[in-house]
This record gives sequence, structure tokens and C-alpha cells, in this order.
Amino acid sequence: MSPIKAVIFDFIGTLTNVRGYSLEAAKLTTKMKLHKAVVNVGFKVDPKSFLEAYTQAHEKYRIIRYQKLVEVTNAIWISKALNNLGFKTEPDDLHIKIAVNAFFEDYLNSMELRPCAKKMLKKVSTNYKLGLVSNFTYAPVIYAGLRKLSINQFFNAVLVSDEVGWRKPHPKIFNEALRRLKVSAHETTYVGDSPLEDMKGAKATGMKTVFVPSQFYSLENLHESQQKPDMIVKNPCELCKNSLQE
Repeated sequence: MSPIKAVIFDFIGTLTNVRGYSLEAAKLTTKMKLHKAVVNVGFKVDPKSFLEAYTQAHEKYRIIRYQKLVEVTNAIWISKALNNLGFKTEPDDLHIKIAVNAFFEDYLNSMELRPCAKKMLKKVSTNYKLGLVSNFTYAPVIYAGLRKLSINQFFNAVLVSDEVGWRKPHPKIFNEALRRLKVSAHETTYVGDSPLEDMKGAKATGMKTVFVPSQFYSLENLHESQQKPDMIVKNPCELCKNSLQE
């Protein structure tokens, strides 16, 4: 058996909580926040028209993202929605970027480290290379979150689906992480909270897997998924006490 040389972590859920997050509340308020951000940068469009166009664009790209595992950044479907309403925009337009930044501001501010997460990262980083792989549609939020929580210094490689172009559980994003860390799958342990995106994806690539329940995924979700991680820990504190070589 190859000795473990690297540990790759998921970010949101695994290392962080999102304070005050509610799936139902998010569904109710997200589109209105986005409409406000779009109007504030100069796109004068009524809420009903924008929300209908955005919902249509979002559904189109949601299918691509979750069935083909190809990541599509927020700016693309916002631009698509606006163009369907008669505007002429490109995803890299400055005004759209400003709107996306404003849209994610509250989410970024709600991120907080889970107990023991920083202590655990500091300990693990003394013995292993560390990587981070995150499914997120707007990479600047992840980089800003790492800086805000003061844990960016622990990682030798950070990959976000927005930049890589592929979403977990697609093997390409995992293999790219291994390439950047210069390790093989058999020399790597992956730690995450999603049974399918993290456990299924990493194990299919050949890595050892550690499941950490979170505010998003429970042990019940893991059992329902029928995924079998190599190790289950209750939280990052417990990960501090366990050997990743086992």
C-alpha cells in the first residue's frame, strides 16, 4: 500500500458552515437579490420579466451542470437572461461581474469555519501536501472565503469548478488536483461531505475517502447513497485525532 502523501478537502460544508443558510429561504430570496444587483448596475428591468428570463436560462444550464458535469458560471446565465430581454451583454462585461460580486456578498459574509477546522488543517499540513477542490459557479467567492477565514496558506493547490470547467464527481477535476499536487490517487486521501460529488467521485478516481457529515449532508444521506467511504468522522475535531494513513 502506498503511503499517503496528500490530502484533498472539499470546502463548503466540510470545512465551513454557512451561517443562517436555509434551502427554502435561499430559493425564495436568491432571485430577488440577483434582480436588485442587476438593476443597481444599470440594467433597468422589472422583477417579473427578469425572473422569468433568469429561471429559463438557469434551468438550461442546470441540466448541463448536473447531467454533463460541465460547470457554467453565473455570469453566463445572467448574460443569457439579459440578452433574452433585449440587452446586449457578454458574460465578462464589467457590469455583470459587479452584479455577481454584489449577489454573493451576503453568502461570503455568512461563511464561518467549523470547530477545529483551522487547527486540523495546520496539523495535517505539517505531514502532507494539501489540496482543495470545490464545486462553485464563481471562483472569486472561494478564494475570498479562504482569505476571510485565514486558511488559504495551508493549501498547495486550490481548484474551483468555475475555473477548471468540470464539476465533481467528474474525474477530470480530481485528476487535475492530483496533477497539480504531483501525487497519484493511491497516495491521496479525499475528505468531503457530499456522498456523490465527493465520496463517489474521489473513490472512482482511486483515492481513499473520508466522509464528514455537515449542515448539508447527514449520515442518513450517506447511507441512502450506498457509498462506502474508507472512514467516517463526526466533524473536523475528530479528524484531528484520526490517522489518515489508516
